[in-house]
This record gives sequence, structure tokens and C-alpha cells, in this order.
Amino acid sequence: MFTTPAPHALRFAFGTLTVLPVRVTRWDREAARGGMLVAPVVGLVVGAAAATVGLLLLALGAGALLAAVATVAVPAVLTRGLHLDGLADTADGLGSGKPAEDALRIMKQSDIGPFGVLTLVFVVAGQTAALAQVYGDSWARGAFTVTVSAVAARLALTLTARAGVPAARPEGLGAAVAGVVPVRGAAGVALAVAAGAVAVGGAAFGPGGAVRTAVALGAALAVAEAMLRHCTRRFGGVTGDVFGGLAETTATVSLVVLSLSPG
Repeated sequence: MFTTPAPHALRFAFGTLTVLPVRVTRWDREAARGGMLVAPVVGLVVGAAAATVGLLLLALGAGALLAAVATVAVPAVLTRGLHLDGLADTADGLGSGKPAEDALRIMKQSDIGPFGVLTLVFVVAGQTAALAQVYGDSWARGAFTVTVSAVAARLALTLTARAGVPAARPEGLGAAVAGVVPVRGAAGVALAVAAGAVAVGGAAFGPGGAVRTAVALGAALAVAEAMLRHCTRRFGGVTGDVFGGLAETTATVSLVVLSLSPG
């Protein structure tokens, strides 16, 4: 049974996952647990903001490509680019082929290596192309796709923070949230998010929309889980960079799948 999130949980979620002026008042495990459980709510807000910008540009006469570029930029701005930075650092760590300790050291460096640069280029280009395709087909589908992808990205954070997933380092945001969410709680949030998204997709776009949404969420979370397992094996656990990389990966896969079939 789901209850209203405690204020400290929402503060933790918005204060750590966005640049919104929300002061985090508690950093204990209970606050981290609550914050990770409500992470999809942050995705809903970020997705709604991104969709609003995209739709506003379309209404003003902008083309689908320009609207897509602006839409992709909004989550990056609202997160200070931390998720994209985490994706690049994770790609550099994985691509280095070095033992865990050396790979973690590479990830902690301030510069971005060739693997990180290439990954960022392909991911941002893929997100933009997928959104341009959807906006060109339907503004309503575009808004829905943007919102679902943002929620799915933060749902991946909830699942990554589940019990049994260790931290690779003893410090940092990754260590603060690793393993804080009970497995049943993570599964419950995932089911609730999936049911809500599929229901909205079906109501707005018919049975095809419901099926497409279910497939997109399933594919995105499956890829994120595979990446999580690989990172855990390579690094000995998760870091804040891995969390960010998983969020961007989930968003990208969901965007691509939702763009593949017309509404």
C-alpha cells in the first residue's frame, strides 16, 4: 500500500536530482530511501518541463528538429548535466579495460576521455533524432514520449538503489543511496509507474499506444539492468556516475522504442 511521501523524501529527491532550489534537510538512510522511492516523481516534473518547452516551440512555428533539441536540453539544464557527465565517466571507466580500482580513478577525473565523448555524441544525437521523429508525427505523442522517458530514467534510479546492489566507493552520492530501497518497495514503484504509463498511453493512443509504452519501458529497464550488472562486476558496485549513466541509458532506449511506430 502506498502512502503520501514524507516531505524529507521529496526534498532529498528534488534536492539531489535537480537544480531546483530545494534544500535537503536530512542526509540519513531513511531520507535517502524515501528520496529514491519517489525519484519517478522528479522524472514527471522534469519530463513535463521538457515537454512544455518542446510544445511551446512547435506552437510558435519551430520545426520538429529544433523542438527536439530544446527538449533534450531541458533535462540536462535541470540536472546541471550530471547524468550526462555520469554517462561519459562510466563509458570511460568501462572502456578503459582496466581493473576496478584504476577504472574508478579514471571515472573520478575531471576530464572526459574518448569513450565518454563518443558515448555523449551518440546518446544525445539518438535522443534528438527519436524526439524529432515523434514530434513530426504528433505533438501529443511527443509530449507523452518525453514525459515517459524522463519518468523511466528516474525509475531506473529507484531500481538501482535497491538492497543488494553495493557501492563501489565508501563516499559520494552513490554510497549514500546504494542499497537503501527494499526490493519489494522498488518492485512496487516499478509496477505502479508501468501501470500508470501504460494506462495513459492506452487512453491517449489506443491499444497500440499501451503496447508500445509497455514494450518501451520493458526494453529500457532490461537494458539498464544489464548495464547495472556489468558495472557492478567491473567496478565492484555502483557510483554516482553509474546512477547517472543508467538514467541516460534508460531515457535513450525508451525514446528510441517509442519513436519506432506511429501512433
